Amino acid sequence: MKNILFDLDGTVTDPFLGITKAVAYSLNSFDIRINGLDELTVFIGPPLDESFQKYYGMNEEKSWQAVEKYREYYSQIGLFENEVYEGMEDFLKSLIDSGKDLYICTSKPYIFAKKIIEHFGLTKYFKGIYGAELDGTRKNKKDVIAYCLQQERLNVDDCLMVGDRKHDVIGAHLNRIQCVGVLYGYGSKEEFENNDCEYIAKNLKELKEVIENV
Repeated sequence: MKNILFDLDGTVTDPFLGITKAVAYSLNSFDIRINGLDELTVFIGPPLDESFQKYYGMNEEKSWQAVEKYREYYSQIGLFENEVYEGMEDFLKSLIDSGKDLYICTSKPYIFAKKIIEHFGLTKYFKGIYGAELDGTRKNKKDVIAYCLQQERLNVDDCLMVGDRKHDVIGAHLNRIQCVGVLYGYGSKEEFENNDCEYIAKNLKELKEVIENV
C-alpha cells in the first residue's frame, strides 16, 4: 500500500492529559465531578458530543454546550498537553524513505490537528491533514476518510488506515479500506476483533512489518 492514513490521538500522539483535563473542565462547568482523569479516557477517539451524550446522559443541545466548554480549555492549554509516541518520528521518516505517502485522518477539528502536527514538527511527514470542522461537519471517521480520498484523489485499493479505536476500523471499512489497529493507544484487541480489523499491531515494530507486507 502506498497511501497510509493515520489517526492522530492515540496513534501518532498520546493526548491523555490534554483531552481528559479538557473534559473534566467541561464537566465541572455542569457541576459534574469525576473521581480521576483515568475514567475519561473513553473520550479519546470518538466524537466528543456523542461521548457526552453516552456517558453523561446529555441531550444533543447540552452535549454541544459541553463541547464548547471543552474547547475553552483545549484550544488554549490542552492542545499542547500532548506528546508524540516514542520512536514515532523515526518511524514516520522510515515510511517516507520507503516511498509511502502519509496522511492524517482524525475526528478532531482540523484547526487543532494542524496546530498539534506543527507544534511537534511533524508537518514534513504528512502530505495532507484532514479532520472535522468546528461545527461538527465531518466529525465521523467515515466522512474524514472519504474527504481525504476525494481531495487527494486516492485509490482505495492502495490505501491503509492506521488507528487505535473501533471508529478507525469502521470508518475505513465504510470506505472499502483495510485497517491496522494499534494496541499502544486506547483501544483493545477485542474492540478490533469485534469489528473485523484486518491487522493488529502491538507496537511500531509490528506496525512497520504490517505496512511493509500488505
